[in-house]
Amino acid sequence: MKINFDEIFAVTAPGLENVCADEVSSLLARNVVAERGGVSFSGSLEELYRVNLWSRVASRILVRVGSVKATDFPELHRKVKRLPWGRFVKPDTPIVVRSSSRQSRLNHTGRINETLIDAINGALGRTGCSTSAPAQTIIARFNNDSCQFSVDSSGELLHRRGYRTEVSQAPLRETLAAGILRLLGWHEQQPLYDPMCGSGTFLIEAALMAIGRAPGLERGFAFQSWPKYREGLWNNIVNEARRSERKPTVTLYGSDADAEVVAVAKRNAERAGCADLIKFSKIDIDDVAADESSGLVVCNPPYGIRLGEENELDPLYRKIGALYSKSFKGWTGALFFPSEQLAKETGLNLKVVAELVNGGVPTKLFVGNL
Repeated sequence: MKINFDEIFAVTAPGLENVCADEVSSLLARNVVAERGGVSFSGSLEELYRVNLWSRVASRILVRVGSVKATDFPELHRKVKRLPWGRFVKPDTPIVVRSSSRQSRLNHTGRINETLIDAINGALGRTGCSTSAPAQTIIARFNNDSCQFSVDSSGELLHRRGYRTEVSQAPLRETLAAGILRLLGWHEQQPLYDPMCGSGTFLIEAALMAIGRAPGLERGFAFQSWPKYREGLWNNIVNEARRSERKPTVTLYGSDADAEVVAVAKRNAERAGCADLIKFSKIDIDDVAADESSGLVVCNPPYGIRLGEENELDPLYRKIGALYSKSFKGWTGALFFPSEQLAKETGLNLKVVAELVNGGVPTKLFVGNL
């Protein structure tokens, strides 16, 4: 029997909702709607599996279990126990509850969590779970005395592709890097250069796009521990993804002034299986030069909120502006950082095309024709 879910929710970083909606729609999900903080859609197990495997920009994929209205803990316990937890949690699977509450009479999240765990254990016919198996995460959100329940189908956050076991200072999440490339309209035949490549995240995400590799191929997911998990269906989807990979037609370039940072980026690319697509070099920013006449140059430079006082970075941003205008004429130039003042220091004609968040810091995506 085909299992369908009326509401699935792909959680995204702020500013990436529309990009994620396009992605989810391309995977044949139904009723796709971009909302604040993510994308809601409906689909079967197949769509749920595909979105987890293929989403480059979502943080996690939640399945809505149901909602209840409760103004005291006995009522909450009674109503939660009636929800279909057996569809998502095996008798020997531990559970973890993450709750929040606003404008509700039940506002003590610690007691909410205890009540939910006890109710779910009761629904599963057990008093607890002592196994060391990976826990199933359940999200509970109270608002105006109504609580919505979701189960996490992803497990580890989806930016954890499995390749980036080493990071440089202030790394960029893989999902955010992929989302920025989509916002910039980068396509798989366009040269790409990151002159401050750090861990190589922009370039590795671009390489995975260029070869059409599903970002979730080398990791596991929480849904694989669900009672109704269909291993045959999952294997078919994975094998189909492997067969769809293609030979790339683009060269990607990354450089950094720090030799150890470049070495880290190379090793990350090797783990991702795309090292042959990226030309990494140790080059000071003053000496960077482009081999092609057009393309996209993008970087996530250090900025004051994260790595030091902002005014100390003025000379660096002047250097970046000089590099972009001298070495990348005819290219599209993009920079990702929070400060309008630092944007002015580049001397470039930049406009803000997106407002995003990086590590909790409100950040902007600046773009200009060079």
